Parts: sequence; structure tokens; C-alpha cells
Amino acid sequence: MTLLAGLVVGATAGTASAAGGWTCDGAPVPAGYVITARDRNGCNGAGAWLQVPVRDGIWTCAGSPIVKGYVITGHQPNGCDGLGAWYHRVAHDGWTCAGSPIVSGYVITGYQPTGCAGIGSWFHRVASDGIWTCAGSPVVSGYVSTNYNRNGCNGIGAWYHRVAKAGMWICSVSPIPPGYRVTSYSPGGCDGAGASQLARA
Repeated sequence: MTLLAGLVVGATAGTASAAGGWTCDGAPVPAGYVITARDRNGCNGAGAWLQVPVRDGIWTCAGSPIVKGYVITGHQPNGCDGLGAWYHRVAHDGWTCAGSPIVSGYVITGYQPTGCAGIGSWFHRVASDGIWTCAGSPVVSGYVSTNYNRNGCNGIGAWYHRVAKAGMWICSVSPIPPGYRVTSYSPGGCDGAGASQLARA
């Protein structure tokens, strides 16, 4: 489990009541459920949390699981009784908050340092042939990086994302997809990052 900016990413499903509802502090969250409210005085003063089934477009408390296939697109620092709240959406092309998961098959193509109530935001979109992706974005299986722009993505650097084909020159940091190998090397390729030519294995 990885804790990022108050979000629990990849939380393991527990054995709490399948009905959800109000639960005491520390109770596990069932698979497919999120936490949407806190009662400081619940459970005889120990604190209570409201667990509900996830849906597209719901505010969740800091510490709530992020359900697989969802992303976080908004932040309210004072939400959820002062703990902070996060807006939970089904993955789609659009802006996501720093710390939100990158869903399988998606890449990051833009960056706003002050987005998402000041914590930063990233543009999350389905991978396609011929797009620039930000430094740190995943390279989707079957794709390679073929060029580099050190000033791209609002100054953090960007890589050009292409479907792999024999004969392409790929950057030295690019993954080599299954069924391919690299041959010739050019140290000045990929805007000085170095490049190798892709060939069938």
C-alpha cells in the first residue's frame, strides 16, 4: 500500500460488513467501497466513518481507498470534517490531482504546478501513437519513446510516445518491447539523450 498526499492507493479490501454504513475507527473498508464522512464523536468518542459503494463523481475523505479504475480530480483541504476530501471519478481523459493513480493504458501529457487546490495536477489520457508525455509518465506496453524535449510539460521534460516499429530510433531510456532488440547507437540522438535503432528480435 502506498500513501500519497493523504490518499491510500491500492488499499486491500477488508472484511467489514458488506452493507458498509457507519463503522468505527480502524474498521476495514470492503472492496468497492469508499469513505465519505467522519463523525468525531461516533463509536463512543473513538470516531466513526461512513462507508458507501463507490460511484463516479463522489467526494471521499483523506485516507479512503482509491478503487481500481478511478482517479482523483479535485481536492478540498477542509473537507470531511477538516481532514481533507478528494473527488473520485471513473478514469477518463482529463486533469487529475498529484498522487492520483495512473490507470493502466493511460499516460500523462500535461502538468499544472498549482492545479488541484495548489498540490499540482496532471493531464491523464489514453495512450495513442504520436503524443508527447511528461517525464515520469508510464510508457504503455507496445510503445517506445522516440524523442525528448527538455522544456516540455511545463519545464519538467517530455518524451514522444510512438507505437513500436522496426527501424525506429528510440531514446536510450525507452523500454524495448517484447519481440524487438536494439542495434546501432547514436550518442547524440533523442535530443542528446542517446538513441538506438529498433529491430525485430
